[in-house]
Amino acid sequence: MRFGRFGLIPRLGTLAVLAMLLLARSPSPAQFPYSAPGRESALSIPQTQVIQPEELSRLLKAKDAEKPLILQVGSHVLFAESHIKGAEYAGPGSQQAGLNLLQQRASMLSRKAPIVLYCGCCPWNRCPNLGPAFWQLHEMGFTRVKVLYLADNFGADWVSKGYPVEQGE
Repeated sequence: MRFGRFGLIPRLGTLAVLAMLLLARSPSPAQFPYSAPGRESALSIPQTQVIQPEELSRLLKAKDAEKPLILQVGSHVLFAESHIKGAEYAGPGSQQAGLNLLQQRASMLSRKAPIVLYCGCCPWNRCPNLGPAFWQLHEMGFTRVKVLYLADNFGADWVSKGYPVEQGE
């Protein structure tokens, strides 16, 4: 066996280069499981379409401001217990029946109507209702849809802060 110039060492060098090239390939999805959130997630909603509770409260109190239609897209039980004053129940955004209700309600509106969606069932980053509802309206051509950012839930981020609520329905 030769170890010289054209023997085993150059062949091992070639194999080493090939091995390095194979190991240096792009990481597989299994190595890095994160991917961009899908439309079923509130995290898929563009930040420009998110409204903070303080901002919505000021808008609702302003005498000369155009008032948005406020639609709750979460659980009907939560809506009946307490909801933003003047809000309408539009069905859970995570279910097809809820999206059908939302589509039915929105079909009567101008595509330029201001709309605010909210849920508040759970923390923002786990809410299953907001993403589908937002994208449903977006696909219908609505251009002025905002989504209320409730970091933890409706009780903690709206009710406990003293913002206007009502019960029933």
